[in-house]
Amino acid sequence: MPQQRKVLVVIVDQLRADCIVGGLATHVDTPNIDALRKDAVTFTQHFSVTNPCGPSRASLFTGRYAMNHRSIRNGTPLAEGIPNLALEARKAGYAPQLFGYTDTGLDPRVRHPNDPALTTEEQVLPGFIESLEMRYQESYPWRAHLKSQGYEVPEYARFYEPVSPDPDRAARPDDPPFYRAEHSDTAFLTDRVLQDLSVRRDQNWFALVTYLRPHPPLVAPPPFNTMYQAAELPKPNRLVSPEEEKAVHPFMAGAIARPRIQSLVKGCGDQLDNTCDADVAMLRALYMGLLTEVDLHIGRIISFLKDSGQYDDTLIVIMADHGEMLGDHYMWGKQTTYDSALRIPLIIRDPAQPRQHGTSVEAFTESVDVTPTILETIGLPVPDGMDGRSLRPYLEGVCPETWREHVFFELDFGEPNEVTEWQEATGSIVQDANLAVLREARFKLVHFNGDLPPLLFDLEDDPSEMCNLAEDPAHAATLLRLTRKMLNHRMRHADSTLTHTRITKQGAVRFAP
Repeated sequence: MPQQRKVLVVIVDQLRADCIVGGLATHVDTPNIDALRKDAVTFTQHFSVTNPCGPSRASLFTGRYAMNHRSIRNGTPLAEGIPNLALEARKAGYAPQLFGYTDTGLDPRVRHPNDPALTTEEQVLPGFIESLEMRYQESYPWRAHLKSQGYEVPEYARFYEPVSPDPDRAARPDDPPFYRAEHSDTAFLTDRVLQDLSVRRDQNWFALVTYLRPHPPLVAPPPFNTMYQAAELPKPNRLVSPEEEKAVHPFMAGAIARPRIQSLVKGCGDQLDNTCDADVAMLRALYMGLLTEVDLHIGRIISFLKDSGQYDDTLIVIMADHGEMLGDHYMWGKQTTYDSALRIPLIIRDPAQPRQHGTSVEAFTESVDVTPTILETIGLPVPDGMDGRSLRPYLEGVCPETWREHVFFELDFGEPNEVTEWQEATGSIVQDANLAVLREARFKLVHFNGDLPPLLFDLEDDPSEMCNLAEDPAHAATLLRLTRKMLNHRMRHADSTLTHTRITKQGAVRFAP
């Protein structure tokens, strides 16, 4: 039977795990997330199964690997009829609300060609009610709000440009935008969440809150733009030069080329050099400032739940959709194979399991596990075809007898309407422009389609993934073992929506696997 409780799911876009648990966590202030961790379960080895934003969220919400949902790029439609978190939650009586965005491309086969829903890749996942539109390419409510506050609102293409406080000098990347912190996109989104939930205290609600930050463009209002001293931050993990990084594999040349560091700050990117330590440190400081801003507003939501007496009635899930390279290996963004882009935070607070609050789980978990976990926690079955496994046992303090020994990741790096930098670097046609990663505790295999050479890293001896061992004869057996293991994984997780159903004289019968 469905469990009657409130559900809060928060996605922080492009947040790498080590800003919460790891080396960078000691350099960035996240007091509210840290406080919640003491009152929740933290999954320290949690990984996204694909990126960028659209595919990663498709996997998160459907519980499926990219090889099964096939919404593999931003703008690639998600097929109609695939079960997802919102549609399933409706079966428990919820009307799931969306504050922000899901980055869903809708299926054109069931819509008229003139349907305006087909003119944006930032549509709403079926099942959600768009309570607040905060799509990166649109954000009309926020724009209207800024206008109502008396701002001279520029054209939207310039919203995220730094503005020089001195009319006699050009803007610098760490200058603030035209709006103040109390009116930022992060603040406005939070205001609207609190406004809406304030009149729902006596009902069970389901809210998905998605923050754009710290996703670029990297521009932050005061005090967040100067909160961190760039010179005091640790340097990225990288080889001596971009040329050495490119020599690791043809794919890496494309990953360094896109996105370029100059694209991360609008309007003054020509001031930035990817080989300049000071420039890299400044952008890392801006990223951390934006994260601290998000943390402040997550704290507002948590305080609201406590003050309104709803905290102990609310399942809280805080996570990211994917990570961010932050200059590691001279790369930015997430469309690559390194752990900085794949490993993400996951924090779950189930108020019904107080004995586990403040604990951590080191077992491998994947983004496809989130939807099965939420569904099981609210008393719903997990639909056939979902690849993820419920983390409910860990929330109850039980270690399952069998659990995964590895995590799996896929990336498509081609486009059907253009040749990408990755395709140019690898010579790949769009059908072959894809890769898969199998990561164990020690070894990590990156397999490329199109007869490109693989990558192999020993994460025990080389946690920063600097030395490719794939061509080392001493590791040939490991390479073969992981390749076979990856093939087994893909075969085991082929779409199983109907595979355990059989048509009989008694009708369609579902057999437990």
